[in-house]
Amino acid sequence: MARVTVAELSKTLRELQAQMAEIAERLEDLEGRREKAHVNGVAAPAVAAEAGITEEELLAISAAIGAYLGVQAHIRHIRLVSTGAWSQQGRLSIQASHRLQG
Repeated sequence: MARVTVAELSKTLRELQAQMAEIAERLEDLEGRREKAHVNGVAAPAVAAEAGITEEELLAISAAIGAYLGVQAHIRHIRLVSTGAWSQQGRLSIQASHRLQG
């Protein structure tokens, strides 16, 4: 078994303390982000804030999902899609409801 000197132990201890300090800083940063990402107890993704979704809109989305599923859902990601699919489907529905005369 190799002998360890007090100097080596001291150096190792300093390195471990530096690593623990770095881990503590990272943990504090992550906890701060998590606290900012919660809106009234509901997880609010950072993407929502970046995408310009207001707190009221986020709560409305959360309530709609909860009503549809029947359980409280955790929103993990919100992505704004800019396609005309909804408007196209609406037009198709309206056009299909009209009686064609021929």
